[in-house]
Amino acid sequence: MYCDKCGADNSETAVFCRKCGVVIEHEIETRVSVRESVAEPVEDLRANVESRVASVGDEPEIFSISPTLMFVKAGYVVAAVAAILFVALFSLLTSITALAWVLIGLCFFLIPGFYHIKQRLVRYTLTDTKIEIDSGFIARTTQNIPIRRIQDVTVTTSIMQRLLGFGDLVVDNASEQGGKIVLKNINTPQKYADILLKQMRLLDK
Repeated sequence: MYCDKCGADNSETAVFCRKCGVVIEHEIETRVSVRESVAEPVEDLRANVESRVASVGDEPEIFSISPTLMFVKAGYVVAAVAAILFVALFSLLTSITALAWVLIGLCFFLIPGFYHIKQRLVRYTLTDTKIEIDSGFIARTTQNIPIRRIQDVTVTTSIMQRLLGFGDLVVDNASEQGGKIVLKNINTPQKYADILLKQMRLLDK
């Protein structure tokens, strides 16, 4: 670093000239510092705008649930017990190989397996503005219910449902088709009814 007044050579970090004592001005560093301080907010603003553009059209998911699998699990237990008893009994009465009896016993699981798949193919999703009901496997159907058109939310439970902790969520729909939409066999239905009612109040404000 050379002094502008006397031309003496000084270190890069020197504040005063070692020969004449004049203050050394670091002009190059000052210009670079100003340029970087301006560029950084511009880059931050650009990244912020790009993130907002990317999120346009995305709607936050409040909850997404399927009908309870409680009865399906009970069906698997019953199928297992029935298969064991069937194989044990008829293997003593006939000469069919054990492998054949095992394959026959596995057929008992087809019924609960069918209902398991059927339950998993139904999905109830609540977003900021609507309820989505997805159902079907090959032919997929999606029904959208705007929250602003929901008039009332009711929880209905039979004696068996109440004992096991699940029930139906009945939504009064004021759309053009009208009628009631039933979210069947939901675990802790009152919890999800309260969430839906809260979202309805937020949209009414």
